[in-house]
Amino acid sequence: MSSTASSTPVPPHGQPSLHAVQVLGGGSSGSGVHVRSLSAGLVARGLRVTVCGPWSAERGYGFAQTGARFTGLDALTGAGSMASLRRATHGAALVHAHGLRSGLLAAVALRGRNVPLIVTWHTRVDAEGARARLVGLMERRVARAAAIVLGASSDLVERARVRGARDARLAPVAVPAPRRAPEPGDGRRQKARAELGVVERPLLVTAGRLEAVAGHGPLLDAARRWRGLDPQPLLVVAGEGPDRAVLQRRIDLEGLPVRLLGRREDVPGLLSAADVAVLSSRWEARSLLAQEALHAGVPLVATAVGGVPELVGDAAELVPYGDPEALAEAVTGLLADPARRVELAAAGRARTAGWPTEDDTVAHVLSVYDELVQTFLREGVDGPGR
Repeated sequence: MSSTASSTPVPPHGQPSLHAVQVLGGGSSGSGVHVRSLSAGLVARGLRVTVCGPWSAERGYGFAQTGARFTGLDALTGAGSMASLRRATHGAALVHAHGLRSGLLAAVALRGRNVPLIVTWHTRVDAEGARARLVGLMERRVARAAAIVLGASSDLVERARVRGARDARLAPVAVPAPRRAPEPGDGRRQKARAELGVVERPLLVTAGRLEAVAGHGPLLDAARRWRGLDPQPLLVVAGEGPDRAVLQRRIDLEGLPVRLLGRREDVPGLLSAADVAVLSSRWEARSLLAQEALHAGVPLVATAVGGVPELVGDAAELVPYGDPEALAEAVTGLLADPARRVELAAAGRARTAGWPTEDDTVAHVLSVYDELVQTFLREGVDGPGR
């Protein structure tokens, strides 16, 4: 759907434009990038947009630079955050929360108000034992409170339905396409490789938070299997997280050809220098790393979990999660087969051409907003605020 074809809610003569509030938690990088893109598109189409979230998100994504108003939710107490959100949503036409915790905060803040709530589920929360039961209760509360739940992948849509959502839909969630990566003969690519010390050896790149769900344990198991290759590949990992010390200890003890780079703002640049990108997660919806790799034309080996297969199709080598041998074989197979790497690079770029654009995403969200506003008006509710 193009942006020109969307039906933007038009306020009565003399009234201000529709006011949409976006609520974001700490969030993944994917949801933060999405909310910034969405805010820019909505403002460009005449809506008033307020983004509510932690100040760290504003510093990282610059929502105010899109023309949106930003309200920080870094209160010292939950009650303080709730009060801030209630003030920010006063008079709003609708509230659009991103993520489970943000959805729960918005649901409670809107209690007693005739304001529709939309919640986009970008990911799922992995938990065990008592915490898993708590997460299940939160999911049910949010799914039932939302007028519409938008899921970034088909399994998230089904999860919302199981949790009691009245209306759950698959939604396009686009992120800005990075600039075309440097080609193999480009001097910038060679400079990036030299800085990483991989002029004469293969470079493997992965990125993401250093935590269990990212599957770094099986990934290090795979790295142990390719130590004997000549030349030995180097795996670089961009990202920070609670498992850093554990992972570094294992890398040191086992002499693994792996380097933890810490937080990096240049992941597309790292990918431009890579021979192969690796995604080892236990679960993903629309992996940002997978999207960036395919946009850059970098061969990708990924675990066949969550929304990854429907995202990448046949433009990546897919392996089961938790199978280090299969992961190692897929990587070494690609390193030994330049023709297959070229084939996957072309397939990746072709695949991205069919993905929803930022305009598609904004147009879809506008149509959902219009639907909710019109439904409230038809049902004779006091109407969403302007």
